[in-house]
Amino acid sequence: MKDLYTLFRHSLAGLRVLVAMTLLLGVAYPLAVTGIAQVAFPWHADGSLVTATGSHTTDAGQAVGSAIIGQTVDDDGLFQNRPSAAGDGYDMLSTYGTNLGPNNPDLVASIKQLKAEVAERERVDPSDVPPDAVTSSASGLDPDISPAYAAIQVPRVAAANDLSEDAVRRLVAEHTSGRTWGVLGEPRVNVLELNIAVRVLAGS
Repeated sequence: MKDLYTLFRHSLAGLRVLVAMTLLLGVAYPLAVTGIAQVAFPWHADGSLVTATGSHTTDAGQAVGSAIIGQTVDDDGLFQNRPSAAGDGYDMLSTYGTNLGPNNPDLVASIKQLKAEVAERERVDPSDVPPDAVTSSASGLDPDISPAYAAIQVPRVAAANDLSEDAVRRLVAEHTSGRTWGVLGEPRVNVLELNIAVRVLAGS
């Protein structure tokens, strides 16, 4: 009887700890972190959503994507994103890269094919196609491209939207971010934000 009482008492103590930790770490802590994020970094906490601008567009004022998640661009008159190995392309439920080594025959063949396609689309020599135009990122969700990849797309985008190449180059420059903290990563261009700016300028 004494053993049963001791077991019951220990079980009750364990249950109390479980309930307390669940309330603390499963309820209070997430609510506190969410609250702080909403106050200190509201845009980031809400998914870094990008809103379309320009009164001439049907989606003006609406969220059209996230600044930190890439998306497939179906319009040939806009800047194209880099390839994605996440599902059918930029699938947030299947985020991953190709996981293929640099000497893998499948990867080598894929890069060769993509380089030829990009070169034909942008009317440049295959040697001028930058690496990020033919390779996916580790996550498959990278929303940015290199300034070099944006540069070879300028003539096509300008012609498709009846804009001068200088005007489109200025947009690329305006949407080019430098290295994080001046030392991390490489300069990059956010494709979604750049394409919104192209539509606004073309519509104006």
